[in-house]
Amino acid sequence: MHLTTLRRTSPGHWTIGLLLAVVTGLPSATTLAQTNETSAQGETLSPDATPAKKGAYLSDWYNQDLTIIGSKDISFGPQPTDDVYLEYEYFGRKGPFELYGYVDIPKIFTIGNSHDKGVWDHGSPVFMEHEPRISIDTLAGRSLAIGPIKEWYVAFDWIYDHGSNSANRANTLYSGLGTDIDTRSRVNLSANLYGRYQWENYGASNEYSWDGYRAQLKYIVPISQFGNGASLTYIGFTNFDFGSDLHKDNPARTANATVATNVLLYAFTHLRFTLVGRYFHNGGNWQDGSELDFGDGQFRARSEGWGYYAGVGYQF
Repeated sequence: MHLTTLRRTSPGHWTIGLLLAVVTGLPSATTLAQTNETSAQGETLSPDATPAKKGAYLSDWYNQDLTIIGSKDISFGPQPTDDVYLEYEYFGRKGPFELYGYVDIPKIFTIGNSHDKGVWDHGSPVFMEHEPRISIDTLAGRSLAIGPIKEWYVAFDWIYDHGSNSANRANTLYSGLGTDIDTRSRVNLSANLYGRYQWENYGASNEYSWDGYRAQLKYIVPISQFGNGASLTYIGFTNFDFGSDLHKDNPARTANATVATNVLLYAFTHLRFTLVGRYFHNGGNWQDGSELDFGDGQFRARSEGWGYYAGVGYQF
């Protein structure tokens, strides 16, 4: 996959996932270990996923869903992409291990714009992100809470885009420290701070090096429960990447990048409907408006502005 086709995260989601809640990168809450009412990344589980009502899902702690996602104007590269793809998402907590991740099959329905390549047209056959966290409190056997910080984690975020060859492949590992934060409200909040190690990166100059950091904030707000058994939830997360050296040898690249994702999840026990608005600033560390030429003629990078997702999924 070419630099211009880097598509979803840096992403959980798309939480993001998000793209969707399935979509992608969903917020985290520590209360899962105690109440089992929220997912590893903070997503409120459907009522039947709780211990009080077993049988709706394959597991009472490991939650899974499949979602068809349509995306438009996604700016992780300098040319925004549109795509329709299939996503498998999972989330849950078991002991000290908090899990969240997703696997995408890009352009599986052969629907996308000219900058988008996928499994059938020499693009990436798989794009994935996995965000495990390990509770330091649980391993220590005691609460290490300090002020509003109610739990500590060793946190990771691994992003992999297989690409059709090494020049079109990305492999990034973020590792660092995570926390859950007591907001004294209905808002579930978590924060992670990572250092980034970059293996392949579509041929960029920072390959096989430590390059920069990521500050990540995730938040979730339950909005309403409905008489038909559905729930409406707002899920958001913001990734701020900083300290990269990419700009030092390429004026079209930047040291910093920000992606802010906003998700509305309307969920029944199994069916899930998601709408996402994602704002990009220097998406993929590309300087908005810079002049580029990848061999098909000059163009100006578009790495700033809004992108959108919509998804329909099934949780099992």
